Amino acid sequence: MAPARIRKAVIPAAGLGTRFLPATKASPKEMLPLVDKPLIQYAVEEAVASGIEDIIIVTGRGKRAIEDHFDRSFELEENLKGNGKAQILKDIRQISELANFCYVRQPEALGLGHAILCAQHLIGDEPFAIMLGDEVIDAKVPALAQLMRVFDDGNGVVLGVQKVRREDVSHYGIVDAQRIADGLHRIIDLVEKPAPAQAPSRYAVIGRYVLSPAIFPILERTAPGKNREIQLTDALRQLAREAPSYAQEIDGQRYDAGDKLGFLQATVEFALKNPALGRRFSAYLRQVVKR
Repeated sequence: MAPARIRKAVIPAAGLGTRFLPATKASPKEMLPLVDKPLIQYAVEEAVASGIEDIIIVTGRGKRAIEDHFDRSFELEENLKGNGKAQILKDIRQISELANFCYVRQPEALGLGHAILCAQHLIGDEPFAIMLGDEVIDAKVPALAQLMRVFDDGNGVVLGVQKVRREDVSHYGIVDAQRIADGLHRIIDLVEKPAPAQAPSRYAVIGRYVLSPAIFPILERTAPGKNREIQLTDALRQLAREAPSYAQEIDGQRYDAGDKLGFLQATVEFALKNPALGRRFSAYLRQVVKR
């Protein structure tokens, strides 16, 4: 029997954005502009390019700008229409037409696992994707599509991973896994932010997941950990014990845009690739380097 088709993606966006303070004190981190689009739009576009139809965004207090961004703005549209800005008008309208959007509130910041639980009633008994919006992945084949391809082949739960430097493993969830094919690993265990000497591998989970609804009862019984948060990693460890789980190496350039340096790196790279800005921005950077 073929696995059910993945139609829904959850984007948790209720975090406090503490790594970007003070910029995120009153503005959602997910709305920080990466050249000419907010961070979260890159995740939505990746999901749609992967075949996702329904986008569930888990929001919190102070995140209304996210909903407004993906909604129609009739006053703005009329202004653009009246000023003859047809191409910009078309681009703006397309934002609200990317997918079917649904929003659910996380009433308190109780961790990524809790945020996923908040969307349970909208997922039901279907497999689904999770995308962390501050992980921007530039890839020829969308990163989520790479995972969905593995899932469609009947391989069950799939986590996206990339190899990181040994000295950086303490910043990530690291998989203990057995290689079974080119780029594909069977997960034995997961370790959250291990010390370099204790890390079972250098393969880090990078914010793209394809999960089964079996994760929900596990999350419901997962005890809160540090800061009273329900950790998704703890639930994924248990799920790997109960059902086959896999790690797929993602082919693409990843940027941790939730980190200030990573955001700046992503800004430079995406600006250089921008058809309208790339050449002039490249010339400017060359001038800066010569100073």
